[in-house]
Amino acid sequence: MASLDDRARDVLDLERRWVVSGGSKARLIRQRLGMSPTRYHQVLVRAIDSPEALAYDPMLVRRLRRLREARRAARRPRTLPPPRHVVPTHG
Repeated sequence: MASLDDRARDVLDLERRWVVSGGSKARLIRQRLGMSPTRYHQVLVRAIDSPEALAYDPMLVRRLRRLREARRAARRPRTLPPPRHVVPTHG
């Protein structure tokens, strides 16, 4: 198994701690990691799909996967069940 690269590890660490740090997440991303929030999220999405990230911080990665799946489910169009076949009755 390949190891988690430093950038992905840094992103996961910031994701775990940013609420405690307070302040703007975007500002923390730029100050601490020197990357744009867009790039941060690209690295984060790729990282949470990796087994190495799961091994590095299982609780965080599972929580982020659950949140991502909940957001995906919320965006899915709601479909109606297929109409039931109604047999006309003769009265």
